Formats: sequence, structure tokens, C-alpha cells
Amino acid sequence: MPGTGSGSGAVMRSTLRQQIADALRDEVLAGRLQPGKEFTVKEIAEQYGVSATPVREALVDLSAQGLLDADQHRGFRVHEYSLDDYRGMIEARTLVTDSIFHGLLEATGATAQGARAALAVRADDPRTAAALAGVRRRGEEAQRAAAAGDLNILIGYDLRFWRELSSLFGNPYLADFLHRLRVQSWVCAVQHLRRLEDLRGHLWSGHTDLVDALTRRDAAAAHDIVAAYNTHSLTLIDVLSQG
Repeated sequence: MPGTGSGSGAVMRSTLRQQIADALRDEVLAGRLQPGKEFTVKEIAEQYGVSATPVREALVDLSAQGLLDADQHRGFRVHEYSLDDYRGMIEARTLVTDSIFHGLLEATGATAQGARAALAVRADDPRTAAALAGVRRRGEEAQRAAAAGDLNILIGYDLRFWRELSSLFGNPYLADFLHRLRVQSWVCAVQHLRRLEDLRGHLWSGHTDLVDALTRRDAAAAHDIVAAYNTHSLTLIDVLSQG
């Protein structure tokens, strides 16, 4: 069949590109690639035993996501976020989640068309109930990791939790934007959180409370839960950044 070989190669390269981007993002989130760390396409290609093309594409993708800075002559560098950057991320996250919760409130008494647009959480909708149950399980895992002070496990479940939760409300652009903000804010927070030898008692664990509030269609309670979370996070990172 004409073109089958080149198409397959493009798919494989695209998949490899995503795998490398995911692996490097995880390295940054785990703190193994520190802010300001410089590296080249050649170094990463040799590390993963692949050609330069998918590596370059992956690094460009991570640069577009704000995780890396590209230097035409020196390669790439892990982006260094400031405390002001973190405050900005929290503010932007708040605007997105408030928009989601506002849509939920509107949909509570909306027409059928409006409800479809906002995708109100309905306990009597089997599909939504099943989706929320899955999100809640993700939240339970995140809470267990937070209680244990296991930052790596928490980040993975937390990102998945928010990704799946935000996707329930029907706007993929908001969901993608929130996911990007949450990755960036974790990258910013990680460099400070890893200064603590024991993270137990310091990490937010209100995931299931948030799901329960949304299941009740109580957007005001959901807003308060997220607001308390943001205040806690800002205060903790502020203190750690000064230490």
C-alpha cells in the first residue's frame, strides 16, 4: 500500500517524541533535572539511545510548555521559576477552576442545551457517576501519597486527578490549560518541597472532599476547598523559599 512505510515511521517517531518528552518532564518533576541545568540534544539522544530528531522535537515541545528554555547556541536549560511565577500560576489556576465551578452552578438550573455545554455533575447519570468514581479513586491514591509524604507518587496521581476532573466539564481547552498550569506549578514547587526531609503533614490531601462537593453540585464548597489549598500551597512555598 503506497505510503504505509513512511506513515508508520512518522507514527513511531511521534510516539518516541512523546515518550522522551514525558520522561524528561518526569525527571524535572522528580528534581533530578534541577532548575538551570543545561544539556544538548546530543546528550539526551545518547542517554536514551535514540536519534537526535525525536529528542529535538521533544525538547521543543517542553520549551513550548514553559519547562525548558532554548538557547540557539548552547542547547536547552531547565526553566527557573520564581516565587512570583508561582503566585501567577496559582492566580491563573484559580480563574480556570472558578470558571469550571461557575459553569457547574449555571448548569444546575440550565436548559438541556446549557447543561450539555457545561456538563453538570449529575449523580443520577450513570456515565458521569462512573467517571466521578474513577476520579475519586485517583484522589484517594493522591491522598495516601500525601499522607505518606511520597512526593513523586503524589504528583503523578494529582496530575491525573485534575486532568480527569476538569475533562468532565466539557471544555478540552480549559482542561489542557489547567493541566499545563499544574505541571508548571509542580515544577516550581518541587525545588522547594524537596528541601524538607519529611513531607508528611505538609502536602494537600483534599482531593476526595473536592469530588464530594462537586458530586453534591456545591460549587461554593468546591471553591472554598480549592481556595484553602491555594493559600496553603503559597504559604508553604513562600516559607521554604526564604529558608
